[in-house]
Amino acid sequence: MLDALTLDQMRMFLAVADAGSFRLASMRLGRAQSAVSHAIANLETELKTVLFDRSTRRPTLTSDGRALLDDCRSLVLRADLLRAKAQGMGSGIEIELALMVDTLVPLPAVGRALEALHATYPTVGVRLQIGTLGEPIDCLLQGTVDLAITVGEDLRDSRLEFDSLAPLSMAAVVGAGHALALIAKKGRVSTPELADHIQIVLMDPSPRSHGRDYGVLSQRKWRVGSQEAKLALIRAGIGWGRLPLWLIEQDLVEERLVQLSAAALGENGTTKSWVYLARRLDKPLLPAARCLRSALLAGAGLGNPADAVPAAD
Repeated sequence: MLDALTLDQMRMFLAVADAGSFRLASMRLGRAQSAVSHAIANLETELKTVLFDRSTRRPTLTSDGRALLDDCRSLVLRADLLRAKAQGMGSGIEIELALMVDTLVPLPAVGRALEALHATYPTVGVRLQIGTLGEPIDCLLQGTVDLAITVGEDLRDSRLEFDSLAPLSMAAVVGAGHALALIAKKGRVSTPELADHIQIVLMDPSPRSHGRDYGVLSQRKWRVGSQEAKLALIRAGIGWGRLPLWLIEQDLVEERLVQLSAAALGENGTTKSWVYLARRLDKPLLPAARCLRSALLAGAGLGNPADAVPAAD
């Protein structure tokens, strides 16, 4: 019966298949060659099939053996992950780590830190969410995430601790075919000229910025829920707005977007601030969260060190 199969038998099957030899497999496993041969024979009996052709000098997988190899490898891997997860639970390691990242922050940089986390704690699951404005802070305070990567100082809370991670930059831009692009190509754009046109701004799903707008100069506003939507509307020529430089570098190079130089928008239309990692003061970080924090602080690289990102408009 298949119930009599053991992980030990399957490990030996994989070892022989990978090594191409009963002798080499036994050396790698630190087991007697006879024990390896006996385990494979028992496995073949349980499966009622022949896994290796032993008629040649080196054992080779039969067609049945090749067909079962991946399934066997998957079972052993799942068993190892189960054991590691159980050990992690006993040692206080999280089963899952929840992280919310501000939409202004480049995800590839966060991915590098998460890669370091996975290498150290491969059994810990990750729940990654993207938020705007006050959403990362609110989710952190509500306990639905363990860590939050946020931008700027406007929405801080005294119940949280903040680690500065990296500077980034945002630039005020408009589509190449927009009327403001023609003005910008001739020189600086005035505040009244900006106010005459639709400004594309992020909306805050949290109540944290209720009644306040950041960096909004125009009375005509279109609100969107993500940087990608904001970029799409600006590219389409509907209005102007500020976007992170990492997101629009290629658009500027290929002249799909034009940067707006205006005194009200920072030097050459660029405004600056910092990206922060936030956590609750009343909730000690568990091992996986500490690992991710260390990876981020060690320089996962959230952008060009010469740049900085402001609180989003």
